[in-house]
Amino acid sequence: MVRRTRRSRSGAAPGAVAAAPAYIKRLLPFFDPLDEEQLVAIDQQVDWMLENIGFAFRDDPEALRIWRDAGVKIEGDKVFADAQWVRAQCAKAPGEFTQLARNPERSVTIGGNNQVFAPIYGAPFVRDLEGGRRYATFDDFEKLVKLAYLHPNLHHTGLVIAEPTDIPVSKRHLDMVFAHMTLNDKPHLGAITEKSRAQDSVDMAEILHGSETMDNNVVIMANVNTNSPLLIDRVVTEAIQVYSSRGQAMVITPFILTGAMGPVSTAAAVCQAMAEVMITVAFGQLVRPGAPFVMGNFLSSMSLKSGAPTFGMPEPVVSNYVIGQLARRIGLPLRCGGSLTASKIEDAQAAYESADSMHSTALAGSHFTLHAAGWLEGGLATGFEKLVMDADRLGGYQKVMAGLDMSEDQFARDAYQEVEPGGHFLGSAHTMRHYQNAFYSAELSDSENVESWEEGGSKDMRRRAYEKWNKMLANYELPSIDPATLEALNDYVARRKRELPDAWY
Repeated sequence: MVRRTRRSRSGAAPGAVAAAPAYIKRLLPFFDPLDEEQLVAIDQQVDWMLENIGFAFRDDPEALRIWRDAGVKIEGDKVFADAQWVRAQCAKAPGEFTQLARNPERSVTIGGNNQVFAPIYGAPFVRDLEGGRRYATFDDFEKLVKLAYLHPNLHHTGLVIAEPTDIPVSKRHLDMVFAHMTLNDKPHLGAITEKSRAQDSVDMAEILHGSETMDNNVVIMANVNTNSPLLIDRVVTEAIQVYSSRGQAMVITPFILTGAMGPVSTAAAVCQAMAEVMITVAFGQLVRPGAPFVMGNFLSSMSLKSGAPTFGMPEPVVSNYVIGQLARRIGLPLRCGGSLTASKIEDAQAAYESADSMHSTALAGSHFTLHAAGWLEGGLATGFEKLVMDADRLGGYQKVMAGLDMSEDQFARDAYQEVEPGGHFLGSAHTMRHYQNAFYSAELSDSENVESWEEGGSKDMRRRAYEKWNKMLANYELPSIDPATLEALNDYVARRKRELPDAWY
């Protein structure tokens, strides 16, 4: 639990996470764009791929042994599986599960009618208004973890908010996982890039939560991409063997740039993504029946002239809607990308592309949204200003996903009885009852008149965001942690660092 501190007039402790729901409970109906005939056509294409095209499980003899023991057809390293059998395996994974945080008040439920927002993942660069673009350091990484922890509209802190390039590749996963566990008490992800790094993450999670809690709950998740097209490589299969065998959750995401890692047609790419996920989930159920999985989707269009990925375009927007419907049809929780843009800075392009991408993600019913805040430059850079700007907008989804409040008081009959024709409702009793929460207030938006804006220095949103995140960090307070647990984590990290040689690639 966060230790008790002096509270401000607003009721929030300086540097503490502002009061907000641990995740969004959705009441707004889902958007289902396809009719039954179209859904059947997609199912048939997916089944055809599973049975006739096959998927390579490469560089992992143990994975092929698991498939052989299940009696599945293998040719070389390609797996061909009966489609109905694959669907039956996928049905073993739960449609909803809870990931425990070390602060129980921040645990999140993934699946069902719930939506969880997490920041950008995997960028090697960072950018801020004063420091410009640069390779990320561990200092940058720690600051970003703190910001994700502090912002009430981010429910989960992910893992690689930015890649700390000043630490050897062989050891940086230890520092990243440790930072998420100690600087933050929201849920987070573990490492996947190599089997021992995945095992370190699971071992550290067991220290943090205890073996009995871990035996019966999801306390850590891992996100991994298939090597599209049609390749499930060792990074994926070894991560599944580590996390799923321990009952922890995997997020499996085909990364498909349509026209490169998938056909140029959106319908075909959607089917490919479904098939890649389903064969991988089936493999996970062979490792441990009932192991939780999240079906990931990262379909992006690209410029066929330059080969550069594009974001917020109509094709991936449609794919989000369709994948959401397909995930509900198969019964798996869904992960989509969030506030995505190819823009290099927080400009109009970034705003338009991020808004279209995030809105379609939310409307589609993404249960776990990675990259919900901070994404710039096609995912190559994490923007400090972009992180808090995006997160500020995410708060509005709490209202949108709640749908229309139809409770009796919302019809305001007493207000109509109180206010005369031609009057106003500003001072009515109904308004006074609701003025604090009637509308979402976007903190970084300036809605004042131009004179007030000029008197305040004519600051644009980037400047306001820069000041916001610096103020947040200035007020940050470390969430408390059991001293014995902290010592055990420190000992584990120190021992593993002694055992591992420095490697920079």
